[in-house]
Amino acid sequence: MTRRDLPRALRVLQLTDPHLMADPQGDLLGVNTRNSFDAVLAQVQRDGIQPDLVLATGDLAQDCSEEAYRLFAQKLAVFGCPSLWLSGNHDCASVLARVAGEASGRKQLILGGWQFILLDSSVPRQVHGELTDDELAFLEAQLAAHPELPALVALHHHPVDVGSQWLDRIGLKNRDAFWQVIDRHPQVKVVLWGHIHQELDRTRGDVRLLASPSTCVQFTAGSDEFAVEPLPPGYRWLELSASGEYQTGVGRASGFRFELDIDSPGY
Repeated sequence: MTRRDLPRALRVLQLTDPHLMADPQGDLLGVNTRNSFDAVLAQVQRDGIQPDLVLATGDLAQDCSEEAYRLFAQKLAVFGCPSLWLSGNHDCASVLARVAGEASGRKQLILGGWQFILLDSSVPRQVHGELTDDELAFLEAQLAAHPELPALVALHHHPVDVGSQWLDRIGLKNRDAFWQVIDRHPQVKVVLWGHIHQELDRTRGDVRLLASPSTCVQFTAGSDEFAVEPLPPGYRWLELSASGEYQTGVGRASGFRFELDIDSPGY
């Protein structure tokens, strides 16, 4: 078999924390979230990325409106590929599920020689995250069923401290229980999340820990109090080979112009 005969890597696009709204003029800290989302999607296309799968990792809507979720679905149609959606702390899970259908209801997928597992870490009316016993049992069962497949696990809330006190207070509360499951299954290659509105790339043992820019505003890395910084909105790409090898990186819509309210005490 030649290299040409080998199957190409699976291309995955992560989009996270767009905070879309029914109002076309709706903004978050001075940034029109529709415009920033459009700028990111345009950048993905300029960068020549044609995904086989889109992972949408939460806070898709800021106002819980059906219109915002429908807009999100319409925008993703440009890629012509499946998408899987997660709820974040700003989402209304029932409305999201009604619009997303299978994109929300499907929490496990085998594609391109990888297993993708999506976990709902959202807690109704709370900002922090937590995984229920059912979610943890689901994670255990799916990993145990396919030990031969490299796995990517996605959720909204960060399962490790990120060096920012205000963010670390609203991360995943029962992270120890989460890692106990992950540590039993060495096929897990990547844990991926949103929520922190910034890029992060670390390792924990053999597991790659990845967080990604928001498609709207960016939180200041390492800040103990709420703070935003004028970095462009962005996305993450991953190329996953069936062998378990992978590459990943972040792209940003550097041409997008916006006026950020850097003095805001929160959102």
